[in-house]
Amino acid sequence: MRPTTHEWRNESGRPKAVDKGRDVTAILGISAFYHDAAAAIVVDGRVIAAAQEERFTRVKHDHRFPTHAVDYCLREAGLAPADLDHVGFYDKPLLKFERLLETYLAYAPSGFVSFARAIPQWLSEKLRLPKIIRNELGGAYKRGIIFAEHHESHAASAFFPSPFEEAAILTIDGVGEWTTTSLGVGRGNRIELQREIRFPHSLGLLYSAFTYFTGFKVNSGEYKLMGLAPYGEPTFYDTIMNHLIDLKADGSFRLDMSYFNFCQGLTMTGRKFERLFGGPRRTPESKLTQREMDLAASIQKVTEEVMLRCARHAHEVTRLPNLCLAGGVALNCVGNGRLLHEGPFEHIWIQPASGDAGGAIGIAQLIWHQLLGHPRTVEQRDAQQGSLLGPAFSEDDIEVFLRNAGAVYQRRDTEDDLCNEVARLIDEQRVIGWFQGRMEYGPRALGSRSILGDARSTSMQSVMNLKIKFRESFRPFAPSVLEERAADWFAMRPGQSSPYMLLVAPVHHQRLLNDGVFNGDLAGLDKLKAIRSTVPAITHVDRTARVQTVDATRNPRYHKLLQAFERRTGCPVIINTSFNIRGEPIVCTPEDAYRCFMGTDMDVLVLERFLLLKSDQPEHDRPPRDTYLAQFELD
Repeated sequence: MRPTTHEWRNESGRPKAVDKGRDVTAILGISAFYHDAAAAIVVDGRVIAAAQEERFTRVKHDHRFPTHAVDYCLREAGLAPADLDHVGFYDKPLLKFERLLETYLAYAPSGFVSFARAIPQWLSEKLRLPKIIRNELGGAYKRGIIFAEHHESHAASAFFPSPFEEAAILTIDGVGEWTTTSLGVGRGNRIELQREIRFPHSLGLLYSAFTYFTGFKVNSGEYKLMGLAPYGEPTFYDTIMNHLIDLKADGSFRLDMSYFNFCQGLTMTGRKFERLFGGPRRTPESKLTQREMDLAASIQKVTEEVMLRCARHAHEVTRLPNLCLAGGVALNCVGNGRLLHEGPFEHIWIQPASGDAGGAIGIAQLIWHQLLGHPRTVEQRDAQQGSLLGPAFSEDDIEVFLRNAGAVYQRRDTEDDLCNEVARLIDEQRVIGWFQGRMEYGPRALGSRSILGDARSTSMQSVMNLKIKFRESFRPFAPSVLEERAADWFAMRPGQSSPYMLLVAPVHHQRLLNDGVFNGDLAGLDKLKAIRSTVPAITHVDRTARVQTVDATRNPRYHKLLQAFERRTGCPVIINTSFNIRGEPIVCTPEDAYRCFMGTDMDVLVLERFLLLKSDQPEHDRPPRDTYLAQFELD
């Protein structure tokens, strides 16, 4: 341990997290080169900062080395690279390369094209990681670099921040090095992975195969497939179970690889898959048909069944009341909701950044607790700090930006004044860009980089999808609700929290309205026409919602806004969707937020206590919509 000796300050101008002269142990965790590169820094066991590279570069799912995220994390902690005691990487590239070689040999010569495409990047980047990391840190870091296995990092990210002293751990994703699913136990300051399923047998890759086949983009369109599922019927469930997957009672499974192409080709599915499901994959951006909706419903049902069987087996093996989840499949909030309500565990905690990005936190905490042996303090809610671990910006800096941009704005004197005014604007059906405090870590906007709207509106879902987000009309929106009022509006236990928007719950029966959709009179996307509840904009066609509960501790200003809206309307629920358009990462800076505001039909922008009305802004400063959209790859 060494004292820090520099004068760095973080981006927001707040006092640096590490006091000058204090002895600390600082650990930098990194995930990169596969999907959603990220960095996280842990100082004396506490997560100081974490962020995804895409938020800085504006390249969605940016997989390159997280140069900007690393720089941010160091600034936020008030550290320089030379102050780091340990640097960790979230998986073992040599083991992944071994899988690539063995897979190629197993399928040779049919896999040569995909192998030839992969090799240059491996030789230039992935096998030279220690050198790349040291170079990216300016040559100032001289100590060793620690590599953990991919699912170890996932498991660490799931258990160590959780509110449990001990818990079963499930990690489920596409593939790490060889592992695709793991089962383990966390106790105190240690985790132990006990069982695994190995590549190519993967629930994540099975789901991605259907994402691809229904015309969506793999590694980003899985949310769309999950959102499409309630519009269809699981008519292909038996076909999948009889032909594609051999699922055992304990949740273990094997795929029939003759239907898939991801081992040896550049696509996820092959001709045999097409014959099984009645024709070729849907052309991206073409009209959705009932087949795609039924395929989505079917693979969603299969996924939930696998998750439930895995969880039941984990409970039988561990006999523990708590479960921690991570890995990309843990972002399937419908499956998570079924685990909570139908599974054997009393409590579930899910890593908010369950995908590859969360591996950066996982490896850093794995080093602190498991490698260095430091004890772990269990916090009542969790140690993830609301996942608000990204950059914040001072009001002085925001005002300088607004002046330079020629923006017309108001500055509200108090937080109460701001929240009351925004509540009024939401009540008047305005769409609000809401930018407050530290940016979220993970794929969900949680009230810091959010677009807000009135959940009671019968038209707001289509308005926000088509005119603000520029995305498919069927995509559901999630609600934010006051935690203390959640059980009155959703089928949740009193006091139950869902702060990270990772659980689906039915809308409370008292809020539902009877209409044709419940009697089977509407099918497919026509279900959107039905008014399903008193908060129709957040009620999905299956009468559920992906709930975010908001408490006064983690995000006090957002909580205050919801209170103001309830006082005005009697409703403690609003729409919360991520502050971005389709194809763009969530906004990071005030400039990102202003550009998105000006390039869409958003009505209001709130940057801390500054409030901007679109109607007040100079016409010449508004970029044409097509110009704005053209900057991003639509997925």
